[in-house]
Amino acid sequence: MDTFLLINGVAFAAIVIYGLYLFARVVTTRISYIKMGKKSDFDRDFKERFRRIGKIVFGQSKLLKDKKSGSIHVMMFYGFLLVQFGAIDLFVKGLSPGSHLPFGPVYPAFTFFQELVVLMILVAVVWAFYRRYIEKIIRLKRGFKAGLVLLFIGTLMFSVLFSNGMELIWLEEAKIGWSQPVASLIALVFSWLPETAAMVLFFVFWWVHTITILSFLIYVPQSKHAHLIAAPANVFLSKRVPGKLKKIDFDIDEDTEDEDEISFGVGKVEDFEQHQMIDFYACVECGRCTDVCPASGTGKMLSPMDIMIKARDHLTQKGAAVTGKKPWVPTYAFAGTAGNQMAAADGAVEKMDAVSLIGDVITQEELAGCTTCRNCEDACPVNNEHVGTIIDMRRYLVMTEGKMDPDAQRAVMNIERQGNPWGLSKKDRIKWREQDEDAYIPTVKELKKEDKDFEYLFWVSSMGSFDNRSQKIALAFAKLMNKAGISFAILGNKEQNSGDTARRIGNEFLFQEIAEKNMKEFNKHDVKKIVTIDPHAYNIFKNEYPDFGFEAEVYHHTQMLYDLVMNGKLKPERDINQRLTYHDSCYLGRYNGVYDPPREILKSIPGLELTEMDRSRENGMCCGAGGGLMWSEETTGNRINVARTEQALQTESTMISSACPYCLTMLSDGTKAKEVEEDISTMDVAEILALSVFVEEGVKTA
Repeated sequence: MDTFLLINGVAFAAIVIYGLYLFARVVTTRISYIKMGKKSDFDRDFKERFRRIGKIVFGQSKLLKDKKSGSIHVMMFYGFLLVQFGAIDLFVKGLSPGSHLPFGPVYPAFTFFQELVVLMILVAVVWAFYRRYIEKIIRLKRGFKAGLVLLFIGTLMFSVLFSNGMELIWLEEAKIGWSQPVASLIALVFSWLPETAAMVLFFVFWWVHTITILSFLIYVPQSKHAHLIAAPANVFLSKRVPGKLKKIDFDIDEDTEDEDEISFGVGKVEDFEQHQMIDFYACVECGRCTDVCPASGTGKMLSPMDIMIKARDHLTQKGAAVTGKKPWVPTYAFAGTAGNQMAAADGAVEKMDAVSLIGDVITQEELAGCTTCRNCEDACPVNNEHVGTIIDMRRYLVMTEGKMDPDAQRAVMNIERQGNPWGLSKKDRIKWREQDEDAYIPTVKELKKEDKDFEYLFWVSSMGSFDNRSQKIALAFAKLMNKAGISFAILGNKEQNSGDTARRIGNEFLFQEIAEKNMKEFNKHDVKKIVTIDPHAYNIFKNEYPDFGFEAEVYHHTQMLYDLVMNGKLKPERDINQRLTYHDSCYLGRYNGVYDPPREILKSIPGLELTEMDRSRENGMCCGAGGGLMWSEETTGNRINVARTEQALQTESTMISSACPYCLTMLSDGTKAKEVEEDISTMDVAEILALSVFVEEGVKTA
């Protein structure tokens, strides 16, 4: 027996060391692929980053948005952490029979707790199997590879229980005991086994457990379960400002002689930053991102999950070719193009260079479908940042290859020439205020002539200035500011476009030109506070202009109106007896967390009944206008704005409200498409508030 135990111990030590070596080798191989990317900027706000780790990784906050899947994952996550103590205890029993972890009098309680944990994990495994293969949740992949982890975990749990059961027979302790109820029951069922047979079976199950856990360890970093390693790092390194785009430095190195070497955006996988590449390996393939994507949900080609998977597999293949360090498990095959088949072969660098990231791996159609709504990022349990990845590739298409959707190109050219997407004369930007001559809406220039100052610059935006429907929102808001005694001014014809459309479409160069002009105008007039009806302008001024030296307080009009209503400076008095549902603007909500102010304003209005759509707040569906898609026609699938309007109609509301001129336009078009515009009105929060505040004179609205 001593000889056997010696051989057993040596074999165990050898296989564990070799298994750990293989694990380290696989992990370092993946790290070498990630190091091919560009170095990332990193701010050192460790307090916020560790808080995020606590909330998302250990608090499982994002996973629990789906209660069923979240519960399964919590059971597996914490169960797997806790069960490792039982695994160590089992290793001790196999190396030194009759021994166990030195927990003294609490050891029986430890074994009882471990069995509870094992049972909890088995429940989670069965539940997960049911949801994937029986219930067949659409977003979950099926097939052998998708369920392999369940086989690993199930094998590990059963091997623990049967090892302990066989040990009880072997050591002549086969009786029902409270400390190991399941193992005792197994021992009782198999009590007819001779002690020698029980000993052999103990070591069989013991080795099954050992081999399985080491195989799992080696498999994890080569599969979607690499998120066990990559996800905590990904959450820690992700952007502190959601959706914020990185500034491009357009200074060309004087030593660069070949113009073909000049490239902006991401055209090759190694052009991504290293933290973006961690996204690829952190992807869980859970499909939550694609499940909530407005493009995917309306039949477009885009799937945020597929973007991550295809970029990951391409990185793995190219990394293997460039570094010479081969992946141990074959990557997924791409769609069967000639270039991809070449990449799948034993990969020389030349073969990989023949495969285009944009074209062979990820198509232009996929990139064009993104509305930049960030619902994918909000749903992602590991904080993947899909939108920045997509826009980086858009930047390459637009600025390096000169490729752009014709409608988007027309809008960008109009912005460049006239400062608005329609190409209307910039001299007409101020004409919107002529719709109500009684409203006091001074320009900065007019106030200066009168030797007056202002507190807020009202950024009207291109929509508020030129779009007939949105002009009514601007007028209603201006009159409310007058009523509350707010000192404000507009730039008038000096106002430019905010640059959001150009930046999201991918024309970073034009955006930076626009930002520079705007900041010169702001500095010229010593602007300290900006308020706007446009969430896109609000987001870009608040979160992205500071990268270019801009310093000012930025407010959305619902934030200002909320304060004015709460402070009693605006008093809603007229009853508005309507059933209303509120649509969250992506750039106001998911980008900036402004969910309550517009709702509280609406709740303050007498007679108004506020109801919520099934998809609201953080999970609100995009209207389809973001990312420059306001100016492009949808040619595939269903229209996103119509799908969103249908969700609003399900609430049986008589009024649909939003706090974004883009959203309101899309929802208004949606009611027309559904032929309910006569029965369902669409209004901005400011317009509805104005109807209630101005009891006598009324306010012009749609």
